[in-house]
Amino acid sequence: MTSNLNTGSRRHFARAAAALALSTAALVAAAPVAMAAENKPVRFILVGDSTMASNSGYGDALCARISRSDTCINLAKGGRSSGSFRAEGRWDEVQGLLRGSAAYRATYVLIQFGHNDQPGKPGRSTDLATEFPVNMARYAQEVKALGGVPVLVTPLTRRTFKTGVLENNLLPWADVVRKVAAQENAPLLDLNAKSHAAVQAMGQDEADTLAVVPRPADYLAPALLPGAVPATATGASAAAATEPQGAAKTAFDRTHLGAKGAAYFARMVEAEMKAVIPAVAGQFRAEGQQ
Repeated sequence: MTSNLNTGSRRHFARAAAALALSTAALVAAAPVAMAAENKPVRFILVGDSTMASNSGYGDALCARISRSDTCINLAKGGRSSGSFRAEGRWDEVQGLLRGSAAYRATYVLIQFGHNDQPGKPGRSTDLATEFPVNMARYAQEVKALGGVPVLVTPLTRRTFKTGVLENNLLPWADVVRKVAAQENAPLLDLNAKSHAAVQAMGQDEADTLAVVPRPADYLAPALLPGAVPATATGASAAAATEPQGAAKTAFDRTHLGAKGAAYFARMVEAEMKAVIPAVAGQFRAEGQQ
């Protein structure tokens, strides 16, 4: 009887030891794979309009804040809307990049539209109720389908004050982006709210120092803000509120950004990203190393 018990115990011990050995071997085999994945760089792709694009927005300044071991590609283009960016085939490039994601631990696609989706921009304007939300949701869905992480960004504020109060005619578009982000369970960077509050606190004079060039001494603000086209506006009056598509931003305005403005809002976007997506907190350079 004792012999049978000892034999059973030995068999049980042998099976347990074998199972432990297999588990240990699996862990050892998986460790290099996990380490290799952890050591892969992170990639950021920026998609949007002139307020994010090179030479007129904050995109390049944001890329300059990303760690040298990671990758940041600014594909934003001036004058584009959520509709025209895709219609021109620019989204195809983003999808192509996402199909080649194996070399990266993660790819985050920041998507910001709204400025050129507003009325009065032929070939670019989208309907706020029926087109803009569909376009933004489709971008998020397609990024996810290709293994990326869509990050929806509400449009950067313009910087025109009226009797001491900062206008925010982009609020309806920001509200749509907020709703789409919740619907698609996508990270949201509420740049519209953050930038509007910050610029309101600055006041007009300080806000004007964020522009592409200094404010001329004889500058007169246009009677009609970009995107604000009255229902009765036609011809020249409607054109007055239209921002030329892709035009070089060499004159003073209160939409586009010079070096100071780009750096200011890039820091804001970085802070938002760290707060909303803690996993990317380590992907930025230390202050002063940009």
